[in-house]
Amino acid sequence: MLEAVLISQIVLWIAVLCLSVVVFALIRQIGVLHERIAPMGALTIDRGPQAGDRSPVFDLMDINQRPLSLGRPSSDGKSTLVMFVSPTCPVCKKLIPVAKSIARPHPLLHLVFASDGDRAEQERFVRAQRIDDYPMVLSAELGMTFRIGKLPYAVLIDEQGIIRAKGLVNTREHLESILEAQELGVASIQQYLRDAKPRA
Repeated sequence: MLEAVLISQIVLWIAVLCLSVVVFALIRQIGVLHERIAPMGALTIDRGPQAGDRSPVFDLMDINQRPLSLGRPSSDGKSTLVMFVSPTCPVCKKLIPVAKSIARPHPLLHLVFASDGDRAEQERFVRAQRIDDYPMVLSAELGMTFRIGKLPYAVLIDEQGIIRAKGLVNTREHLESILEAQELGVASIQQYLRDAKPRA
């Protein structure tokens, strides 16, 4: 009886040691994967004006017939985040509250929504998404100038009228990466990661 207990204890300790080795190997592999899979920011599409370029200037009227200027140096020292959205884009509807929650507490940021299409449909969209407090511009020219092909898309223009970052934004992380890129002084998080890699 005592011999059987002793053998089972030895077998259990061998199993524990084997499992420890497997867990250690898995932890090491997770670390390697974490280094390889860098955090992804907004997907920058290399069309239209680039980050670092002066923004084209637009003098527009928002959906409530209030004048809105984009691309000029701002008098209040704030950057402008232009979010291109559409009533038919389900991702846009999920991201609008996120954009509002990011912009609301940000002291140096104006949030502007942009779209095109039927005015009545856009007005319903504004009411449904509760973005009455933010300017919404309807301008096909604005979207064509920035070469917006997919939505939701964001363009960050700084207080001097320079495009600081832009990209396709499908998640909160993508949207925050646009603002983070400006703070880091790079065009995109991908550029920052490329520049930060040690050269062999």
